[in-house]
Amino acid sequence: MALENIPLAVWGGIGGVGLAWLVGVTVVLIKLKSQYRRLTDGVSKQDLMAVLSKLTEKVEETKTGLDQLESQYDQEVKAGQWHLQKMGFVRFNPFTDTGGDQSFCLTLLDGQDNGIMISSLHSRDQTRLYAKRLKAGKSDGVELSREEKRAMTDAQNR
Repeated sequence: MALENIPLAVWGGIGGVGLAWLVGVTVVLIKLKSQYRRLTDGVSKQDLMAVLSKLTEKVEETKTGLDQLESQYDQEVKAGQWHLQKMGFVRFNPFTDTGGDQSFCLTLLDGQDNGIMISSLHSRDQTRLYAKRLKAGKSDGVELSREEKRAMTDAQNR
């Protein structure tokens, strides 16, 4: 097919698309040039280089500061694993001859499930307190009562 056989309407359409593309590119370039002028208005090339140099320095300082903050955050997270974070508390009545749930079991654990358990047994004549060391969620050689196990489970699930 020869070029002279192409209808004039097709040539007009191709020209119209080309013209629209040219107008679009021109508008984008005018906007970019306008923004560039606003950024560089009243600034010489040396001043612009100084501004860019200072901006680069500030970006590097910010990056260094951010790296330090990330390092400190990681240290705090690691240290926080050893602070008391979880608590379980159960009130109960261990004896049938006393009234109410006056006895209790309190479990305090860190992020590694290490901590202490304090149990109070209340009777008519006296109240006794017992403390047990906990390592990795288990009693350190002492059997746990049903209520103490419940307090441990409550603490671990928090």
